[in-house]
Amino acid sequence: MDERARYFRKLRKLRRSARRWSVFAGTFAGATAVLVPYGGLGWPDAVWAALSGGTVALTFWRWHDLRELAAQPAPPALPTGPALVKTRFEALVARLPAGRNALAELRRMEARSRIRGSSVLPAWTRLDRAAQTLGGLTARLGGPAESTVLEAATAEVTLREIGERTAAVERALSMPGADDQLRAAHGELLGHFTDGVTAYEGLVAAAAGYVAQDGRVADQGAVSRLTDATVLLRATTDGLAELTTVTLRATGEAA
Repeated sequence: MDERARYFRKLRKLRRSARRWSVFAGTFAGATAVLVPYGGLGWPDAVWAALSGGTVALTFWRWHDLRELAAQPAPPALPTGPALVKTRFEALVARLPAGRNALAELRRMEARSRIRGSSVLPAWTRLDRAAQTLGGLTARLGGPAESTVLEAATAEVTLREIGERTAAVERALSMPGADDQLRAAHGELLGHFTDGVTAYEGLVAAAAGYVAQDGRVADQGAVSRLTDATVLLRATTDGLAELTTVTLRATGEAA
């Protein structure tokens, strides 16, 4: 069952429960109001009063839970038809070892086809190259640079949306109703997209610099440890050689 169906099922269940407890609360309250004056006060009256209070409290909380759940937005509906088949196919492919990379490349090619032939293409190609470069650095961006990965992913989505919008506006420039205002808007969008790609490339270059410097520190530590191990092994070897010589000499003298 998908999240949307589960949400509405829980909503219906809470509504039925609230109505049921409302009936119970009304029944016990009415019985208490009639039987207490009729039979006089006694220990059964405490039972009726407790039942009335408990059912009223439960009714209140059921309606409260129902209002809280109803105030939440319903989960989006699952795609149907070809979209559902595509979603399930992508989920199946993503489970394969190289499935995610293949899906990412497929989506990249699909998005590239939407801006083919427009002035956005050169900057779009640069964005693809920078995104692929950052993908190779992501696993090594730890520590203070870890948040850069999320910022870069958000920036890439925004830039691609601007690029596709610019290409769509550019296609409208060939129509008879296009005017200078539309051309100016297209030029502004193209400028924003190009400047954004340049800034994204700068971010990727900074990330590569961080990975390079971090690797140099790690390499220096590894070289230092190897040097210390080499010195220790040589000292151990010399000690064993000296011990062997002394042992042989003592054996010869004893003979």
